[in-house]
Amino acid sequence: MPPRRIDTADGRAALAAVANGDAARPQIATAVRYLLQLLDEKAPGNSVEVRVPPFGAVQVVQGPRHTRGTPPNVVEMDAATWIAVATGAEQWADAVAAGRVAASGIRADIEALLPLWP
Repeated sequence: MPPRRIDTADGRAALAAVANGDAARPQIATAVRYLLQLLDEKAPGNSVEVRVPPFGAVQVVQGPRHTRGTPPNVVEMDAATWIAVATGAEQWADAVAAGRVAASGIRADIEALLPLWP
């Protein structure tokens, strides 16, 4: 079964709640998943796995397809960091330098794809 698509209005409402600082956990989850969805739409593929535990993960970027085990190109961060870099509130390089992003593999630098919003 394919993953459920998040409606644009629902995604924008969740991002607005996060921006206002009054988002509950379900709204944070929706915001994270919506931004992952936008990343998948912008850079479809299977060579980089972007993980935002516990809310979601997506495989993106054209290149060698990964099918089993730990992917060779992995990006992982918490929800607050993902929302910040995906919306342009924080620069990718700053988040990486501060240790808030774990990125491994030759394709794991997704800076050129960010920000996704607005």
